Amino acid sequence: MNFNNIKHLNKGTLINIAAVLAGSIILLCIGIFILSTKDDNGNNDQKTEFSGYSKAENDSSKDSETQNTSDSPTTTTKVQSETDSQTKDTSSSNTEQTTTVKITETTEIKTTPKEITTENQTTKPVTTSPPETPDEKVERILAGLTLEEKVYQMFILAPEHLTGANSVTQAGDITKNAIQQYPVGGLIYFSNNIINENQLTTMLANTQKYSMERCGLKMFLCIDEEGGRVARIGNNSSFHVEKFPDMAYIDSEAKAYHVGETIGTYLSKYGFNVDFAPDADVITESRNTVIGTRSFGTDPSVVSKMALAVAKGLNSTGVMSTYKHFPGHGATVGDTHEGFAYTEKTEAQLMQSELIPFLDAAKSGYVDMVMIAHISVPNIVGDNTPSSLSYKIVTGILKEKLGYKGLIVTDALNMGAIAKNYTSANAAILAVKAGNDLLLMPKNFKEASQAIIQAVKNGEISEERINESVRKIIKAKLNL
Repeated sequence: MNFNNIKHLNKGTLINIAAVLAGSIILLCIGIFILSTKDDNGNNDQKTEFSGYSKAENDSSKDSETQNTSDSPTTTTKVQSETDSQTKDTSSSNTEQTTTVKITETTEIKTTPKEITTENQTTKPVTTSPPETPDEKVERILAGLTLEEKVYQMFILAPEHLTGANSVTQAGDITKNAIQQYPVGGLIYFSNNIINENQLTTMLANTQKYSMERCGLKMFLCIDEEGGRVARIGNNSSFHVEKFPDMAYIDSEAKAYHVGETIGTYLSKYGFNVDFAPDADVITESRNTVIGTRSFGTDPSVVSKMALAVAKGLNSTGVMSTYKHFPGHGATVGDTHEGFAYTEKTEAQLMQSELIPFLDAAKSGYVDMVMIAHISVPNIVGDNTPSSLSYKIVTGILKEKLGYKGLIVTDALNMGAIAKNYTSANAAILAVKAGNDLLLMPKNFKEASQAIIQAVKNGEISEERINESVRKIIKAKLNL
C-alpha cells in the first residue's frame, strides 16, 4: 500500500484497516500467553502427582469445608472438595473458547486415633490407671486368698511340724509339697536345723522360693538369735560370726545397737527376715531364772533404751525385730516352758515397770512384732488364763492402752503352760479371739488350723477378724 495515498482514502476504509491491525495485535498477544502457559505447566489437562493425590486434589483438600475427627476406636474421616476452575476466554476474529473444569472428590480414610494426623487436630491424652497404692495391693492379695489360705498364713511352725520329718536340714520336694498344701505364714529354725553356711543358705532360699511360687508371698523365716546363751548361729562353731555375752553385760546403747546390727547382718545374709529378739523383760523378781541375764536388767528405763537400740540395729539390716515377753516375764518365778507361771502384780504396778519398754516400743515404730508370754496375771484377768489367750491382755492393754499397732505373735503354743491345759484346737481359737495375729508352734498344727477354719464357718469367729490379722501379715511381708 502506498501510504502517500492514505489521505485519499475515505473514512470507512481507514476504520477497516485499524480494525484489522488491532485484531492482529490481539491475536499475537493471545498466542504469546498460550505459549507461556504451556511452558509453565506442560499440558493444561495434565495432573501433577503429590503424595498420591493430583495437585488439584491436594490444593482442594487444604481448602476443604468439612473435616470431622472422632475418639472412637475406629475413626472415619471424610474430606470433600469442590473446585471450579476459572473460565478462560480466547477469541480469534469471531471465535470465543470457554473452558470449565469441575472437580468433585470424596475420599474416605479409616484410621485409629493414633493414625490421625490432620492439622490442627486436638488429641485427648492417653488415660492410664493410677499406680496401685500399698493398701490397695494388700486388699487385692487378701481378696485372692481362700479362707483356708488366710488361716494358714497366721501360723509359724517348725519345719518338722510342717513336713512331718524328724529333723529338717534341707528343703526339697517334701518341703515344697508341704507348702503347696499348707502355705503357712512362716517357719522357725532351731539348732538342729542348722549345720553350716552353705546348707542354711540353700535351705532358706529354697523354702522362700516355694512360698513365692505357691501364694506370691514371702515366708517369715524366723530364729531366736538374742546373743549370749540364746544364739542358734552364734553358738554354732561352724559359723564365724561375732559372738556376744548375755544382754545383762551390754552397758551402752551404742553397744546394743551394734549387737542388733551385727546379728541382723548375718541373719539377713543367710536368708532370715525375723529375729525373735530383743528380750525386753524387766527383772523385778530376784528368783527369776528363765530370763535372768537374758534381760538388760532391773531398771525399766535402761531396759527400754537398750532393747530399742537392738531393734533399730536389726531394722537397719532389713530384719524384723520382736519384743518379748509381754506383759513381762521378769516378774515371775515359774517357767512357762514347763508349766504354770504367774505374777500377782496389778495393771498399775506393771505400768510402772514391766510395761514401760513395751509402751516405748509402741511409740517408737521400730518394733515389728511383740511376743505374748503364757504367764498368768490373775489380778488383771480375774483368773489364771495365760496372757497369750487373754483378750484383756492382748487387745485391752497392748493394743488399746499402749497403742501398739504392729504384729502380735504368741509364744510357742506347745509349751507346758498351754499344752498341759488346752487342746491345740481350743488354744488356737482363744489365741485368735484374744487378738494375736500369728500363732507360734501349736502342738498339733492341723487340729489348730482346722479349728479356726470351722469357727469362722460356724460364726464363732468372723472372717473379718481373720482378715484384720492377715492384712497386717501381708503388709509386713510386702516390706521384706
